[in-house]
Amino acid sequence: MNLEEEFAQHRGELVAHCYRMLGSLHDAEDAVQETYLRAWRGHADFEHRSSVRTWLYRIATNVCLNLLQHSSRRVVPSALGAPGNDPDELHAQALEVPWLEPFPDQLLGADPATVVGDRASLRLAMVAAMQHLPPRQRAVLILREVLTWPAADVASLLDTTTAAVNSSLQRARAELARLRPREDELSEPHEPLRRALLDQFQAAMESKDLVVLEGLFSTDARWEMPPIPTWFSGRSDVLRLLDAKLRPGPGQRVLVETSANGQSAFALYIRGTDDLFHAHSIKVLTCTKDAISAVLAFHQPALFPAFGLPLIHGRS
Repeated sequence: MNLEEEFAQHRGELVAHCYRMLGSLHDAEDAVQETYLRAWRGHADFEHRSSVRTWLYRIATNVCLNLLQHSSRRVVPSALGAPGNDPDELHAQALEVPWLEPFPDQLLGADPATVVGDRASLRLAMVAAMQHLPPRQRAVLILREVLTWPAADVASLLDTTTAAVNSSLQRARAELARLRPREDELSEPHEPLRRALLDQFQAAMESKDLVVLEGLFSTDARWEMPPIPTWFSGRSDVLRLLDAKLRPGPGQRVLVETSANGQSAFALYIRGTDDLFHAHSIKVLTCTKDAISAVLAFHQPALFPAFGLPLIHGRS
């Protein structure tokens, strides 16, 4: 296997690693591109003291740490303030805010379990929580607990001591314990319950069936819509939002199933004045035991190509 083939073999896991660090798919892809450029330039000095995979992770981590010196943490609307309760008083889109982005599962390749470590660490709630950690703590946590690197190897990468790595890991764990999402936000319900929830959600959203939707949401359900900073908490307020913003009747919307961050997701298309269905948002669902507890609706049509989805849906 030549160097280019080895790079290609590890691309999916490196993008996932950089995404955990940066909270942005686009930034992660740029970081992996920079990683490969540095690897090509430095290959003559690479003496195979480690595997190519480990070498690439070392480069990628340093690239991410450099990027984080000049950027703010990625956030979701619920991290910025209290929820709203009036669907007619949504704040304007805050495009200047560094919003958290979803991660398309298809980028992980055919066998993601073998390349990305702890799958729960890609869940949106966990990535959002990790964004609160200082960059070096974040790197220590990911390298030690997701990739299971020995403390000595992490210390070598970060040019520090094993004792400092262990201390940083303890601080990162303590902070995550404070911020950590509930366990039921870190795993999908078993089939066929998950399938039933998704099918009902898709049909009810397309037809604006608020009665069915009320039965699908948990009492403490959240609905967030980056880059709109206003968010809603509680089933009644979420339903009030949907009642106000969804045009009534069938034929107004199409939901296409996809997946992001190891979670169920839908791409929403809205019928335009030209009678075509235009890309609107990627909705990532958090499904707990028997309900939908959160929807992060990313109102960013530019994300659709990363999910392999067209900007115009073919249904007429």
